Amino acid sequence: MARTDVVVLGAGAVGVSVALHLRARGLSVALLDRGPPGEGTSFGNAGVIEGSALLPVGFPRDIPVLLRHALKLSSESNYQIASLPGFAPWLLSYFAASSPKGLEATARDLRPLLDVARAEHHALAGPAGAMGLLTPTGWVKLYRTERQFSKTAAERALADDLKVAYSVLDTEAACTLEPALRPVFDAAIHWHDCDNCSDPGGLVKAYAGLLEQRGGLLIQGDARTLRRQGGGWRVETASGPVDADEAVVCLGPWSLDVLRPLGLPLPLAPKRGYHVHLAPEGGMTLGRALVDVAYGYALQNTRYGIRLTTGVEFAGVESRSSPVQIHRDVPRARELLPLGAVRESEPWLGRRPAFPDSKPVIGPAPGIGGLHLAFGHGHWGLTLGPVTGRLLAEMMTGATPFTDPAPFAPTRFGARAAQRT
Repeated sequence: MARTDVVVLGAGAVGVSVALHLRARGLSVALLDRGPPGEGTSFGNAGVIEGSALLPVGFPRDIPVLLRHALKLSSESNYQIASLPGFAPWLLSYFAASSPKGLEATARDLRPLLDVARAEHHALAGPAGAMGLLTPTGWVKLYRTERQFSKTAAERALADDLKVAYSVLDTEAACTLEPALRPVFDAAIHWHDCDNCSDPGGLVKAYAGLLEQRGGLLIQGDARTLRRQGGGWRVETASGPVDADEAVVCLGPWSLDVLRPLGLPLPLAPKRGYHVHLAPEGGMTLGRALVDVAYGYALQNTRYGIRLTTGVEFAGVESRSSPVQIHRDVPRARELLPLGAVRESEPWLGRRPAFPDSKPVIGPAPGIGGLHLAFGHGHWGLTLGPVTGRLLAEMMTGATPFTDPAPFAPTRFGARAAQRT
């Protein structure tokens, strides 16, 4: 039997970062996952560390747009009909939080984290020897029509207010920035405060390697075995039980598998997404990620090829794969860039863990002593991993948090654990 100060459950971008920050504050740490670090949702994202992120992806309010989503005519989203009844309460809350005022409030709450997100990554990537995976060239959102671009007025006004840097580009300027682009769009916005990552899974693995160098333990086990042991926690691993004074849940969409038995339900849902890699033709490469806003997919230059990452699919965590969005988006991507064959026989499927208000939970589990939560980052898990680790570690060690953690408290949902712990 092993003993440690803290066991961190989940070795994605968030869990590895939490473990590193706790270790840096002198705590002994074991990082547990059922597989190697960085091979879950953290592997398959769009590869952008979005310091300039603003408005979260909201539930559509425009009636024609809403109808296209409902009729499954838009590749920005998809849903599996059998899963909808289980999603209904979450979708109603998501709709309520997606008002213009609600999205702006979320953007303002997240701004202190996003302002330092890149710096916190660099503080880990440097010692981990992974700065070569990051390129500080920002990313570009493309608008097929002037009408689509005109809808960005509120977002640009908010960026101006929060001093988030961007440049508006016409077609010619965007094609100068990215010479491989074909001029099939009318306008673009270049968001400057972003790092592009050529291997998100590799970045997380490098952070995990840094944790081991600094004395942290990587262990394989089933987080669902977490239970009370004396005044602390015990979890079963491949090499025997591990006891810890405190535990941190960073399991993304699987976090509720641990929390429900402890009597703590939270309104978490998986926003599933797919990716494939396409072969660039004629030596083509991208200097930064692109988003085709009309269709909701992103393109990124990675070590595997040009990664196409889809919008959102609403389906159960373990529901069958239904990559209709990939089939729609690949031809549209070929309109923009000279892209060849898809390199995978089957698209990769990931699950973005999301709360209805598009903010993560970061902080102590209500009503359960010694248990802490850090999950639900939605589309920004890679971006916010290191800064989440810093904030939670400050809270757990009694340091003054660098920003007010109240917007991310689990208690904002009225959650309180039943007395089953």
